[in-house]
Amino acid sequence: MATALLFSGQGSQYGEMGKRLYDEAPGAYDDIFAAGSDILGFDLKKLMLEGTAEDLAPTGVSQPTIFTMSLMCARKYINGGGEFEAVAGHSLGEYAALVISGAVDMETGFTLIKHRADCMDRWAKKNGGKMAAIIGLPADEIKAVCEEISTADEDYVVPVNFNTPVQTVIAGSETGVAKAMEQLKAKGAKRALPLAVAAAFHSRFMRQAGEEFGELIKDIPIGTPKKAFYSNVLGARLTDFSDIRSLLERHISSPVLFVDELNAMHDAGIGDFVECGPGKALTGMVKKTLSDASATAIDA
Repeated sequence: MATALLFSGQGSQYGEMGKRLYDEAPGAYDDIFAAGSDILGFDLKKLMLEGTAEDLAPTGVSQPTIFTMSLMCARKYINGGGEFEAVAGHSLGEYAALVISGAVDMETGFTLIKHRADCMDRWAKKNGGKMAAIIGLPADEIKAVCEEISTADEDYVVPVNFNTPVQTVIAGSETGVAKAMEQLKAKGAKRALPLAVAAAFHSRFMRQAGEEFGELIKDIPIGTPKKAFYSNVLGARLTDFSDIRSLLERHISSPVLFVDELNAMHDAGIGDFVECGPGKALTGMVKKTLSDASATAIDA
């Protein structure tokens, strides 16, 4: 079976992220820290290895530090002799996937992440919104409830992260998300958990962030990856990279079709998944989605 590398999304950060990897191989990641620090304008190494969970929580910090951790984990895997045929990321993770697949170099990756984090942070503060994880109901039932509720702007709510067949994240206005949580629990959801986030990511609340981001990256060179690349927006392999910048713009306000991606990879003969990034959330998603696949996390 072929192997795919999976890259973590926002919310996976934790205090002193990367310290264990760095202590195992002092100096092995200093070029990554240096490149990121130059572009971001802060000491990436110090922040990651010494920072608390609170220090790493803001969008402008969490996105580049998770991206960095993902590159570190991928380097550990590859330097250890690991091979792979495909890449995919969960939301933010697509940018590490672009670097590791060879579509962009590391410096370009950090530039893309800086612009993305800045735009999303700015519009999150302006537009706000809420998110919640719904566990124990099929996605089609969740989608139907959201559509029934979203009859007015103040009640806007949509499914945005299709993580597993029984875990979907919804996002929207505060009232819309609250109504959806109540109705979905009444329909049998095992849990409806509000997420500690600052905005309704991957919803129309982020459309302006995407448009601003698209303008900032319109002249940044992005090539064709050397590995199979799977897209959150498509829920399938992306083969035509001629319009990748438009896709990255849409990505900010479009749902993450992660279940579709996993199934598409599995159908293409991929049975081994290696999670590169902080924690092991994606490893759990693979195991809950593909019963006959193997999944491991570098940061486990």
